[in-house]
Amino acid sequence: MSEAGKRVVARSVLEGSERTAPAGATDAGPADPAARTSVTIVVRPRTPLPVDAAPDTRAPLAREQFAALYGAAPEDVRAVERFALDCGLLVLEANLARRSVVVEGTSADVAAAFEADLRRFESPAGSFRGRVGELTIPTELAPVVLGVFGLDERPQARAHIRPAATSAVSYPPPAVAAAYGFPASATGAGQTIALIELGGGFVQADLDAYFANLDLTPPTVASVGVDGGTNAPAGDPNSADGEVMLDIEVAGSIAPGATIVCYFAPNTDQGFLDAITTAVHDTTNKPTIVSISWGGPESTWTAQALSNFDAAFAAAGMLGVTVLVAAGDNGSSDGLSDGLAHVDFPASSPNVLACGGTRLTANGSSISSETVWNDGSGGGATGGGISDVFPVPVWQQNAGVPPSANAGAHVGRGVPDVSGDADPETGYAIRVDGSDIVVGGTSAVAPLWAALIARLNEAAQAPLGFINPRLYASPASLRDITSGNNGAYAAGPGWDACTGLGSPDGAKLAALLVPPSTGS
Repeated sequence: MSEAGKRVVARSVLEGSERTAPAGATDAGPADPAARTSVTIVVRPRTPLPVDAAPDTRAPLAREQFAALYGAAPEDVRAVERFALDCGLLVLEANLARRSVVVEGTSADVAAAFEADLRRFESPAGSFRGRVGELTIPTELAPVVLGVFGLDERPQARAHIRPAATSAVSYPPPAVAAAYGFPASATGAGQTIALIELGGGFVQADLDAYFANLDLTPPTVASVGVDGGTNAPAGDPNSADGEVMLDIEVAGSIAPGATIVCYFAPNTDQGFLDAITTAVHDTTNKPTIVSISWGGPESTWTAQALSNFDAAFAAAGMLGVTVLVAAGDNGSSDGLSDGLAHVDFPASSPNVLACGGTRLTANGSSISSETVWNDGSGGGATGGGISDVFPVPVWQQNAGVPPSANAGAHVGRGVPDVSGDADPETGYAIRVDGSDIVVGGTSAVAPLWAALIARLNEAAQAPLGFINPRLYASPASLRDITSGNNGAYAAGPGWDACTGLGSPDGAKLAALLVPPSTGS
């Protein structure tokens, strides 16, 4: 660190930055001090985001308008840049709309800049740099800096995809859309669906073959690299390639008129957040929909991550961007073994449409049965439950959300909001790395709903944006799922913590969300 950096004496703890040692990993000693790394510093908005208002009551802002009203103030960015330079760090990028300043330096320099304890951890999944404890920043920057990401590189999320048994019933995605009555007159033309991907990649030849088999013209698929992430297929259907191809093939076959853009980023909290903010504020591709099939238990996130992700989703709603997030594939425990109920994040953010899973039996447009997806011990089940972090949103207060199943009966945001076919035994036929396979998981439900929103956006001739308040005001617009459970929670009439308000009824949703003058 430079002499100027050493003169900074007054420091404050960065609220919400505390990290514990990663579960299942071994501390292998201090991190390599000479390794270079980038850090994303999130700055406050110049005007507080009106997150308490229902975004669907306001006209969407253009991205340029949003940046001018709610982006970072230039003087705040300059103050952060001066701090970084004083600490011997290189400023790589400053983005006012994303409220992000990206800096780079050696691990030793970034550790000193934030008084971080950087460690090297070994886990069955590999070696990575992590940290324990809190971060600090100069006291004069305490009101300015809302988060610092990138010092810890532990894998933050998992893909919510499940392979099927060889005897599984499978549907091509358009058949699922037909069963749910998606409006047939729209293809998603004029819409851009952003897919957030934290690994893997796609092969165009596989997409060409898949869509040719469905007698569809392949949609336009592009990729955007974030924080060094790239379209990097591993060549293994069991890798993250499966998630990427599932997302593209479900969204692209149901909304073939839409453009699909994959935002590839590392699987860290920094990469995940930067991918989301890059997509939301992308003035080139201008997504109208963001689909996210990755997540992890709320308890595995820092408080600064929870708040900054949620703010990014609130911004999306103000821009008229609909965000769909998979609710998880490990039932009410969300894969943790502490005997407690947990919900998955970012599905638990009150500024997204959280997507749970069902088991669907259908023939054409006829649905013979639909129940909660729960394949029993080890087989996967839809996520869902009560948030330990976020309060019940105003639009969910009349939905009958129960207290948490955990001791203390905490009252919080209920997850999911909606649902769709996710059981791998009634799964989706896709193509990955040259293989035709059947998969399920709530990973499929997010792009399923993304494709539906793309069709409805086209029919409405405008982006629908944040639709949660309208759905909860008109629950009869969805197919209520009343049978089954995900462990701690059971389905029943009305909203439940397994399937939310239910699965889509395309005709009723079009009548609810598309203005009569535009038609569907």
